[in-house]
Amino acid sequence: MSLPRILSIAGSDSSGGAGIQADIKTITMLGGYAMTAITAITAQNTLGVSMVEALSPEMVAGQIDACVDDIGVDAVKIGMLGSPAVAHAVADRLEGIGVPVVFDPVMIATSGAALADADTIAAFERLMQLAALTTPNVPELAALGGHDGMAARAIAYLAKGGDAEGERVEDWLMLPGEPPHVMAGTRIHTRHTHGTGCTLSSAIATFLGRGLDLTDAVDRARLFVRSALRAAPGFGAGHGPLGHAEARG
Repeated sequence: MSLPRILSIAGSDSSGGAGIQADIKTITMLGGYAMTAITAITAQNTLGVSMVEALSPEMVAGQIDACVDDIGVDAVKIGMLGSPAVAHAVADRLEGIGVPVVFDPVMIATSGAALADADTIAAFERLMQLAALTTPNVPELAALGGHDGMAARAIAYLAKGGDAEGERVEDWLMLPGEPPHVMAGTRIHTRHTHGTGCTLSSAIATFLGRGLDLTDAVDRARLFVRSALRAAPGFGAGHGPLGHAEARG
């Protein structure tokens, strides 16, 4: 398949560093065709999120239908959802879709802003069950019950370690019934980390859409994110964006 069709279901980041904008850049740089279903509009920059306005579940579902019914889809990435109703609408559309789904359970942004309430987190259960991979960061993993809680769900997940302390960053790929597959690297010291989770999940989805198996897709996506961190353009006074255009896939 020369041009995998990747659908990103996520929020819009006005500053271009995360969300839909980061997904489009990532998918394009990795040789995919990017389509979008925008779930929410945010006013944000490298210093934080100042406003969030969720779109209606009907509008989100309509965007998904428009893409899938005409162009088709080879993999899906899910990011920020914004409301329980939107989360359920997305689950309704994706159940039985027959392509890999990567779910980034966005609850806490790099700035520390909360992006999902308790009802939305509860609605995440449906999405975790249909996803090929769920990608929580450290605080999100804790909110989902930690490793014990995820193991009880019997699902595949990638426990991202970038928010943990230490010079060695470990990401744990956990597949049901298998020992942890630990992917590690030396920490890249930079404040320009805005959109790392969005970039990683959309990169995994793109590689899955290209036909890679899950372990290889995660490994290559991690390398892309690390390359983008090193290529960060240095924009903004806070957590700046990655250098997608200069990164190697």
